[in-house]
Amino acid sequence: MSNEFRNFLELPYEELEDLNLQAKEQRKSRVAPDKLQEERLKYLTDTKGIKAVTVVFSDLEGRLHLLDYDKKFLVGSYDNLTFDGSSIRGFTAQRESDLRLGLDWSAFYWTPADVFGAGKCLVFGEVIDKNGGTYPGDIRGVLKKFSQELFDKEGYTLNAANEIEGFLFDGTDAERNFVETGEFIYTNSGGYYHALPGDPLREFIDTAAEVQRALGFENEKDHPEVAPSQFEINYTYGEVVAAADQIQLYKLACRQIANQMGMTASFLPKPVTGVNGSGMHTNISITQNKKNLMWDPAGEEKISKFGWDFVDRILTAGNDLCLLLNASVNAYRRLDPHFEAPNQIKASATDRGSMVRIPIGNEKSARVEVRSVGPDANPYMVLYSLFKTGLHGKTADIANLRQAERYLPDNIYTALDDFRSSDWMTEVLGEDVKGRYADLKQASADRCARLLGTVVKRPEIQFHHDVYNQLLWGQF
Repeated sequence: MSNEFRNFLELPYEELEDLNLQAKEQRKSRVAPDKLQEERLKYLTDTKGIKAVTVVFSDLEGRLHLLDYDKKFLVGSYDNLTFDGSSIRGFTAQRESDLRLGLDWSAFYWTPADVFGAGKCLVFGEVIDKNGGTYPGDIRGVLKKFSQELFDKEGYTLNAANEIEGFLFDGTDAERNFVETGEFIYTNSGGYYHALPGDPLREFIDTAAEVQRALGFENEKDHPEVAPSQFEINYTYGEVVAAADQIQLYKLACRQIANQMGMTASFLPKPVTGVNGSGMHTNISITQNKKNLMWDPAGEEKISKFGWDFVDRILTAGNDLCLLLNASVNAYRRLDPHFEAPNQIKASATDRGSMVRIPIGNEKSARVEVRSVGPDANPYMVLYSLFKTGLHGKTADIANLRQAERYLPDNIYTALDDFRSSDWMTEVLGEDVKGRYADLKQASADRCARLLGTVVKRPEIQFHHDVYNQLLWGQF
């Protein structure tokens, strides 16, 4: 169809960046929700070139869902957006299927037209239960409420920065086609920091970095990773909910850009055996009145007692947390010590095999890094469980807790047993949500080979929560 008669909004990347950075600053400054709502609705009403608003939300496993609402309809009905919750895995039963979507106007993005479509903006939704409260299966809403309560009560700002690794494979839908092909084809075999300026991996990284910059990510560095066709694009830290939102946007943008280039961006933790897997190293800190509570120039590794207490609680709950941080059958291939895998329940400044690492830092950057997280985990679940545990969990009476010889599970069945039997996970998630999450993971695990072996099996890709669809799920 001709574009001759269309006049939909298409903004230059530089202008997009300015708009998104302004919105980011409003979010960081905690501008009142009613003021942001008024401002955004006025913008949508007054801007003629916008045709639709993409509303996104995440299910219990972290899979991102997108709905496009006609702009005029949204402006008039933003407070009564309903959807069928029974069609979302881990949400409501069919007999109680109606849920509502609220709009988090602080999480509003101007998107590049060449990637997301002309005439569109994007906003994150909040799932609301029938009583008007936060729906317990919407972990984004749970995290947002938890973060705000800590800010109101303690003055804490929870900060996170995530280093998300992925693979770039040849051909579109490479993961969904794996059930037929049984292989992934590299687009580049150069390895760490090595890619020629014009090769497919470098062009993909360059394009993705440009899109992130336009979305206000405030990039730091990007490069090919250790494994062939592996990439990482780093950006600055943010307040915890914004940081989790950016993980979802990062993966969405990478997948869309790769698809447009005839390739697939994959965030499976270990799609190919024999090479390094992909992680999502999660750097966390807490500030109070702009003071970094993790920092103490006289502390061990320059980390405060507050910070070390936080680490000790994470280590205590290492096995309990494992299913949330390593959320798929495939994730347990990555916890392999031959490829710098962080499978030891330890804390160290130097040993990259430790679950928790203490990076070199200063007063501004002091933090703890949880290295065992897979890139396919629900980012809201990851950050909520880590902060909740680090602040409110228990500390085990284990001699030399930070260096004791303990290991994370090497398969999802052990992780499921640890998770189901954990009283702390019941306290963190509630019995209902905990049970739903475990049942989802059990259903996927039961469709896969119990022993991982040395070859990636078709079912662990086919029934992976980021990959499956109704057609693939039915092929069993």
